[in-house]
Order: sequence, then structure tokens, then C-alpha cells
Amino acid sequence: MGENQTSVTEFILLGFCLGPRMQLLLFGNFSLFYVFTLLGNGAILGLISLDLRLHIPMYFFLSHLAIVDIAYACSTVPQMLVNLLSPTTPISFAGCITQTFLFMTFAHTECLLLVMMSYDRYMAICHPLQYSAIMSWRLCITLAITSWSCGSLLALVHVVLILRLPFCGPHEINHFFCEILSVLRLACANTRLNQVVIFAACVFILVGPLCLVLVSYTCILFAILRIQSGEGQRKAFPTCSSHLCVVGLFFGSAIVTYMAPKSSHPEEQKKVLFLFYSIFNPMLNPLIYTLRNAEVKGALRRALCKGSHFQLDDP
Repeated sequence: MGENQTSVTEFILLGFCLGPRMQLLLFGNFSLFYVFTLLGNGAILGLISLDLRLHIPMYFFLSHLAIVDIAYACSTVPQMLVNLLSPTTPISFAGCITQTFLFMTFAHTECLLLVMMSYDRYMAICHPLQYSAIMSWRLCITLAITSWSCGSLLALVHVVLILRLPFCGPHEINHFFCEILSVLRLACANTRLNQVVIFAACVFILVGPLCLVLVSYTCILFAILRIQSGEGQRKAFPTCSSHLCVVGLFFGSAIVTYMAPKSSHPEEQKKVLFLFYSIFNPMLNPLIYTLRNAEVKGALRRALCKGSHFQLDDP
């Protein structure tokens, strides 16, 4: 880097290029979505921790998914809300890199957790007799730790590669958070290595897991069709269909964002796609699992009945 280059110490997030009234409307809507995300995923965590019937591997992984969804929202939405009210509010270089690291960590972790959840359903439906022996708590904890560790390490690789780059201006990021591709566009050096690593990571963390999920659910589908009783099929379908909805929302938006040709989607369209990660997916996941899952609905009813009994017992 030459002597006349100055290092950037902060960035401006441009967010959505809209008028003041529309930004105020978005602030109100996104604030509500943010609250619903925290309440919905918090309710899922509360139900799983309080109801002993949900202390099984499937809901253990679902609790980690709820934690990831809360973390997703907390890592991106508050800064976006601040920028909607005050578009010129800067974010420090360290804060921006931290946000990039957190977002990538949670994105990678969710990919791996969805694979673990599909493996759990595969074992439960295709190998029910061996399920309890194979899906022990030790294995579940190991799989969860592996998901978080791999997600964090892969995100750390991206951050280390970003930190080696000089940033000497401009300092305006055309996004509502410090998304890695938008940050790389501001680097004053060749980012080819970063782009190659991002593509390789997408193949490893998106295409690979998606293929494993599809293989698992193909086997599950054939196993369900072999079930003789209609009641058995009705029990298996809702759980699997809810998981497939989450998989479709997450992997679909991720692959379109990171693996589609650059010219296919303008910047403003990509911002909308990223809203699925930061707001819509985390908000919809609790609804999908609650509405399509009899066990979660039963736990919710029991919790509400228990709460009403406590109120009646109070003098």
C-alpha cells in the first residue's frame, strides 16, 4: 500500500435507498418482525427446556436452531434499525468485521444444524429400532459442538482473509449490514483469493449439506410410503414437511445469493434476499415448527394450561 493511502476506520451502511417516510415505515415493520423473532424463538426454547416430553434429540437440535435464529437477528437487525432512523450513522471497522464474522458463523452453523436434523429424522424413521442406541445424548452433543465449531472456524478463515486487505476508500457499503461480498468491494487490492475461498465454502457448506439433506429425505419418503398404517404416515409427514420448509427457505435464498451469476440479481434484489436470513427465516421458523408439529402444539397447550392453573390458584 502506498504512502498516500489512508486506512479506513469506519464505514457507512447505505441500507435501502428510499425516502424518509418509507424508511420510517420499514423501521416500524422490521421492529415488529424483530420482536416476533425474539418472542417466537424464545418460546420454542422455553417449551423445550420446560417440557420433559421434548427432551429428545430432535428438539435438542431445534433448540440450537432457535438460538442461531435469535443470534442472526441480534447480529444484523439492530444496526439496520439504527440506520433506518439515522442513515449517516457510521459503524467502526472493528464493529463491521465483527458483524461479518458473527453473520458467517451463524449462517454456517445453521447449514450444519439442518443436516444434523435431517440425519436425526432419517434415523428415527428409517431405523427406528436402532434409533435410541445410535442417537445418544453424547452423539447429539458432539454433533452440535461440531456444527458450532466448524461454523466459527470457517467464518474465521473469511475474516482473516479480509483483514489482510487494505481499505483506503470509499467507505460506503451498499448494504444494510456488513455482508462479506459488499465489504470486499471496498478493498484496495485484488480479492480473487477471497472470492475463490467464498465459492469453495459455498460448495462445502451449502451444496454438500443440501445434497445430504435431499438424500436423507429421499430415503425418508420411501420409508414413509412403506408404512402400512395411515396413522403412522400422518405422524411422520408433519415433522418432515416442517423441516423441509425450513431447508427450502434457507438453502434456496443462500444458493441464489452466493452461487448465482453476478449479473443475475441487482444489488437491491440481493438486499431483499438477505432479509430472509436476518428477519423472515428466523421469524417464520418457530411458526413452521409450531403449526406443523403436534408435539410442540401439545407442549404449548400444556404450558398455557399450567399458567392458567397458577393464576387460578393465586388468592
